[in-house]
Parts: sequence; structure tokens; C-alpha cells
Amino acid sequence: MSSTNTHPSLSLVSTSNAPAAVGPYTQAIKLGDLLFLSGSLGIDPAVGKLVDGGVEAQAEQALKNLKAVLEAGGSELGKVVKTTVFLASMDDFVPVNTIYAKFFGNHKPARSAVQVARLPLNALFEIECIASLKD
Repeated sequence: MSSTNTHPSLSLVSTSNAPAAVGPYTQAIKLGDLLFLSGSLGIDPAVGKLVDGGVEAQAEQALKNLKAVLEAGGSELGKVVKTTVFLASMDDFVPVNTIYAKFFGNHKPARSAVQVARLPLNALFEIECIASLKD
């Protein structure tokens, strides 16, 4: 068993406004002027389950969860530098882009989007990001 502790230069971020981590990790970590968010799924934090309604509903909920963690960490959507989007099917690229664009508005962070073999809880969409904490 490891006795590794979080280094004092790192601050853990957690909020009840987004689902708790489904594994041995934290929702986000601050390091200097950056905030690193773990992957966000379309889980309703009130019930702890993936939302119904397919990829669009999951993407919208995941982005709401991402926003809640960003704000808990002292950042905001307009300070997101980079996102990575994980899709269960690249066929969902266009509908996800519509929701993503609506959520970020005129802000267009750098982004990667990849299809993966499987996501936790058999989700259809997951997103992670890095955001600035500078004013």
C-alpha cells in the first residue's frame, strides 16, 4: 500500500454540485495558475446516475458538471484553455459539436475529440479540460 500524499503545491477541488469521482481521483487539481479537471460524464449529481436521452443529454449534463467544477476551482468556461472530448461513437460528433458550441459560445478552446472503445458506466460522452486561474 502506498503512503504517497498530495504535494503541498497541489490543491484538490471538490464540489457537491457535480458528481463525486467514480474512482480513486479528485474532480480537479489546482497547480499554480492552472486548473486540471478530471473527466466529466453525464451523471446527474442529485441521483448519481447517467441521464437518459442519449448522447445529447449526456453531453449537456457533462458540460454542466464541468462548469460546476470549474467554478468550484475558481475558474470559468471562458478561461478553459484545452478540452479533450471522448465519444463512444464518432457518429455523435456533429450533435455533440452543436451542444459544445452552445455551451462555450464565442469562446473556442483548443480541443481534441476521439472515439474510444468504452467509457466508464458505458457513457456515450466524456470531457476533461485544463483552465486558467488568472484574472
